[in-house]
Amino acid sequence: MMALPVLTPEQRKAALEKAAAVRAQRAELKRKLKAGEVKVSTVLESAKTDVIAGKLKVSVLLMSLPGIGDAKAQAIMESVNIAPSRRVGGLGPHQAKALVELFG
Repeated sequence: MMALPVLTPEQRKAALEKAAAVRAQRAELKRKLKAGEVKVSTVLESAKTDVIAGKLKVSVLLMSLPGIGDAKAQAIMESVNIAPSRRVGGLGPHQAKALVELFG
């Protein structure tokens, strides 16, 4: 196992701020999905260039949609052959197409 790099207090502060900003952006994306302001197809499209959307787990994306909890998300992922650990940016074209057909 690799040792973690020793960061200066400034580097550490910058890394923590960057992580907090990423979490805030991810939370905003999930809020927009829940509110119906953003479609699944939009997230899948932006995942090609946007790191926030690309690194979002597919299960989290699905559970951000209204009326979908853990069990339903797992069932949908199984029906479309998406591994539980898969991230949005790593979806194949058929998997992405199936999600768009289900959710628009």
